[in-house]
Amino acid sequence: MRAIIYQPLLYCYLLLLCHAELVSAPHLPSERHTARPSVGYLSVGCRNKFGMTEGLLSRAKFHPIHVSTSNIEYNSKDNKLEVICTIFTDDFEAALAKQYHAKTDLNKPEMHAAMDALIKQYVAANLNIKTDNAPAKLNYLGFEINREAVDVYLESDKIPAVKKVDVDVSLVYNLFDDQINIVHIIVNGTRKSEKVNCPDKRVEQVF
Repeated sequence: MRAIIYQPLLYCYLLLLCHAELVSAPHLPSERHTARPSVGYLSVGCRNKFGMTEGLLSRAKFHPIHVSTSNIEYNSKDNKLEVICTIFTDDFEAALAKQYHAKTDLNKPEMHAAMDALIKQYVAANLNIKTDNAPAKLNYLGFEINREAVDVYLESDKIPAVKKVDVDVSLVYNLFDDQINIVHIIVNGTRKSEKVNCPDKRVEQVF
């Protein structure tokens, strides 16, 4: 992926301190946004083991609001959607535990396989994507811990060139009624972003 993914901690401070354009308008311009220097966070793009580019943030001790991000990019070389959902680890563990009445710990290596099964099921139920009105089959690739957040990786089957993307996202809505989901969609280098507040789920973008 070419685009930097801005993780939830950054958005918390943009929302609370910077009053970023993202919260006042449904769409962002295509150029990348960075946090103001006073926030004290740095976002850097790097490749993870799934071959997708992700952002890294310096450590924070708390998150003042409930927010997740979903980055959806159409890879025109492979004709696939590459998806990364980023959720605060403690929120995600609580959401999984509440949904499936199971013990959750995303940090313990010995529980990784069990957590894979829960995450695969949860994301399939709470993230649905259509391209040009056709459902996109998302294949679960795995998850990684990234500081205070969890990155969940998915990839679609091959699909034709994309002109319209519809997303229904309800991640962590089963836990918080003030949850915010921020959705970035990148097609042919054009990036469009929108935030939805619980209980709203639908994001529609035309390219």
